[in-house]
Amino acid sequence: MNLVASEKMKKLTTGIFTELANKKQEAIKKGIDVIDLSVGSPDMSPPSFVVDALVEYSKDTSKYGYTLKGIDEFNEAVGYFYKKRYGVELDPHQEVLQLMGSQDGLSHLATAMVNPGEYVLVPDPGYPIYEASVTIAGGSIYPMPLVEENQFLPKLDRIPLDVLEKAKMMIISYPGNPVTALADETFFAEVVSFARKHNILVVHDFAYSELIFDNHPQTSFMSVPGAKEVGIEFNSLSKTFNMAGCRIGYVVGNREAIHILASLKSHIDYGVFYPIQMAAVTALTSDYSVLGDQVKEYEYRRNILISGLQKAGWEVAMSPATMFVWARIPDGWTSRSFAFELIEKAGVAVVPGGAFGKQGEGFVRMALVQSPEKLAEAAERIEEFLRSDQLQDSVKTTNN
Repeated sequence: MNLVASEKMKKLTTGIFTELANKKQEAIKKGIDVIDLSVGSPDMSPPSFVVDALVEYSKDTSKYGYTLKGIDEFNEAVGYFYKKRYGVELDPHQEVLQLMGSQDGLSHLATAMVNPGEYVLVPDPGYPIYEASVTIAGGSIYPMPLVEENQFLPKLDRIPLDVLEKAKMMIISYPGNPVTALADETFFAEVVSFARKHNILVVHDFAYSELIFDNHPQTSFMSVPGAKEVGIEFNSLSKTFNMAGCRIGYVVGNREAIHILASLKSHIDYGVFYPIQMAAVTALTSDYSVLGDQVKEYEYRRNILISGLQKAGWEVAMSPATMFVWARIPDGWTSRSFAFELIEKAGVAVVPGGAFGKQGEGFVRMALVQSPEKLAEAAERIEEFLRSDQLQDSVKTTNN
């Protein structure tokens, strides 16, 4: 057989992640102990009471059939969580939709909403599924640059009118991935006004809602007046309760958008395993004390890694949120060459910023998914690498 991928598949840009995986494997085969800071998968365990609930409900053999959709207890638990954590009132039956992880919903949303020729405004740099989902749906991408000079917020007034006339959705994420910046209510209010004016659906990815440091406020887009009229918000239990492998998340907000996505989902899957749903209910209705402990742990890890990098002479900005550090690389490198050399010569794996969009060039993303001891070791290895690179430059200059 001579099988050829569809034209849509050919447009997907996955090259850098494949290269990165290959580089890691090559280093490991050479006997290099690689400290992997590239993959954004939690290394911490779910709370014990969540595991206990999963085990207990798994004993009921009558619950091994299809659930088809989110059970009422789950939708109500999401409503409870949003009220307690963000002060947002939700109708659990009209404004909540269960998903197999937030990426599942994000990956299908454009297919449900976007026609060929319609634009989706996406952050640059941004999480790769934003662009990939639009490409698969046959829509057009308009990248919104996120730059330090504007606190990594998009300049909405710079988007061309001809693009806005064909724009169907705008995707934003605060705190985000890979950029770890925060947005305040003033910016969100601007987004609501902008969306109303141009009839654009706002899609807010809030997956890192509970990983916010230094006592910064947790601001849900849904908490801003008018947000439900123009937008939806994705969230999950992957990062909040370390249930990434359970594949359970949700989207809340605008009823019409949720109904459209639910209609598509009804043709694709048969619901999340009942015991997982009930474990999620247990997590969402807990006393949340574990969330505070988890934030302290990630904040401690952040401090360990960044202080070590700063000691090495690498001035890395202090991430205000998420499980990532978004760092401008030293002069003289491209993001790709820096990341690959770091694997080969220091045994530390990071993601080159260019993998997340044009504006990501000049940065790398590092994940705080190792123990504090491993992060300190990674910083020490990077320090040796940078000193070696500086020494080589000095030798070259002397010889010239």
